[in-house]
Amino acid sequence: MMCDLTGTLAVHGGKTGCTMLNQLISVSRLSALIGIALTAVVWAADNPPLPRIATPTTGCFYHGVYPGGSSGEEDDITIQDVRSYEKTVGCDVAWVYFSNNWYRQRTFPKETAAWIRDAGKTPFIRLMLRSGVEPKKRRAGDAVYTLQAISDGKFDDDLKAWAADAAAFGTPLIVEYGTECNGQWFAWNGKWNGGEAAGPKRFVAAYRHIVATMRQAGAGNITWVFHVDVCTNPDQPWNALENYYPGDEVIDWIGVSCYGPQKPLDEDDPQSFRAQFDPVYPRLIKLAPAKPIMVLEFGCAAGNPRQKPEAWAAAALDDILGGRWPKVAGVSWWNERWPNDDNRKHDTTMRVQDTPALASVFHAKLAAAGDKIVTRPQTRPVADTVQH
Repeated sequence: MMCDLTGTLAVHGGKTGCTMLNQLISVSRLSALIGIALTAVVWAADNPPLPRIATPTTGCFYHGVYPGGSSGEEDDITIQDVRSYEKTVGCDVAWVYFSNNWYRQRTFPKETAAWIRDAGKTPFIRLMLRSGVEPKKRRAGDAVYTLQAISDGKFDDDLKAWAADAAAFGTPLIVEYGTECNGQWFAWNGKWNGGEAAGPKRFVAAYRHIVATMRQAGAGNITWVFHVDVCTNPDQPWNALENYYPGDEVIDWIGVSCYGPQKPLDEDDPQSFRAQFDPVYPRLIKLAPAKPIMVLEFGCAAGNPRQKPEAWAAAALDDILGGRWPKVAGVSWWNERWPNDDNRKHDTTMRVQDTPALASVFHAKLAAAGDKIVTRPQTRPVADTVQH
């Protein structure tokens, strides 16, 4: 064997035995690398990237809805609520919006998410880390789910379990934390978490921590949304929506709430959707130029003598679907009713089913938009990345 090897070396230019040994070692290393690569290929085949919802092509719009429940806590919606809305407006929805209230359960809402998926829609989950229903007027923050406590990892076990169940769900999910973060009506607003000096920074840290924890737990099928309101309250520079943005590497979509009158007895002069959205839109473009913008909540109460909801909604839909704001890629009506006091005449309803003229507007505008309305969720596989 040695003679053959030596003879071979001589034929190829008299290379030494030491050189041959180095070649053998190189071959061994190459074999090891090939083995590692093959292992990675096998692992990838067994663990394909989880699918995520895709952004519609430019000029098209997802049609979503919060279909309204019966309790006002946003977590008791039914398939009947969704079907009733769809039948009334003559158009299916791509996502269904609802709340996951942690005062009720800290677990992934499997049952609701499952029936939404079975209906051919994507679950859109408001991750509501809060201790109870929102008071009519907030006077303090949440004693349990503070932004600092979230960042410190006090709920990591719950978040990891939630993420594991979300990953096991296996199909796309849309999730937001910190709904309307620039409004003091929610406990995660900076006013209740350190104010000007620390509040928005703590929100950013908490949101980033939630996303990093869930991604590390394997929930790569989640599209993360940063959701603000067109109205900043308190209206002070430190509370500007820009100060709450967690970063492009964390956020996939930008979401916005914009309402007309929310009660029949509202006495403020009503503002159109355009009047409220026009000043905010360029700020969002500057903040996150690569991100699509979704109108996650818009609505207008019936019965207010200062503003008919059908007129308000018609103007809003004309602007949105007409492309006034090119980065807007989705629209979702807040289809709810709720009591404001003991007099039922004072109840708010934004339900299209309750106002025939409003139903007619939606039916006509969505039909006229035709193929621009995306009613079936589009998906794309995306390998997960961990950011903190």
